[in-house]
Amino acid sequence: MEYLIELDNFNGPLDLLLHLIKKENIRIEDVKIENIIEQYLNYIHKMEELDLDIASEYLTMAAELIEIKSFILLPKRENNLEEELDPREALINKLLAYQSYKDIKEELKTLESDRKNFYSKEISNLSAFKKEEVIEKDVLDTSFLIDALNKLLERKRLESPLETKVTTKEYSVTIRSKEIKELIRKNKKVNFAQLFDRLEKDYIVVSFLSILDLAKKGEIEILQDNNFNEIYLLDKGE
Repeated sequence: MEYLIELDNFNGPLDLLLHLIKKENIRIEDVKIENIIEQYLNYIHKMEELDLDIASEYLTMAAELIEIKSFILLPKRENNLEEELDPREALINKLLAYQSYKDIKEELKTLESDRKNFYSKEISNLSAFKKEEVIEKDVLDTSFLIDALNKLLERKRLESPLETKVTTKEYSVTIRSKEIKELIRKNKKVNFAQLFDRLEKDYIVVSFLSILDLAKKGEIEILQDNNFNEIYLLDKGE
């Protein structure tokens, strides 16, 4: 039998047309469309003679090809020269686009097959091996603490002017440093934000300067276990 291929082997009529072109061993752009149309229609007729079910999309394409065949056979009138493009060009463009799709599909299949040869290891939890970041007095980053203070003030909604009324109690770096050092010595570890429990401007400025002074002298350690995490002050001991 001349026709041994079943329609189930193709993914639609364009796939069948590409198969017929491939049998001619020529490029899509160089194909003589009349020959391919004839082969396609003969194929469909043969399937009908064998009383085999043919999907509607194949019959729709057959109708389009008959229309193209009629266009080729009918004589052209001079006044029709500016009508629509030759339907053969539209079919060639469809076939080129479909071939590109098939090529990409095959490339993706190859990539998928290659990827199956690789095995990825799940990300390990290395937090147990991570060292806490300690800011030593020689490398004290003032901007780091200023940024932390600004965020603290923002959380407390202190962007608006603070109270500046005169109070009977005066603050000094020396006195506040002693208070902070004693608090850290007693608790071993104090949250940075905990040292700004009062909202007076003088208190906030002196507290911040005291922290810087203690860190510079090496009397406390400033600890942050990760960027943007809480900051803690630690007692360095005797």
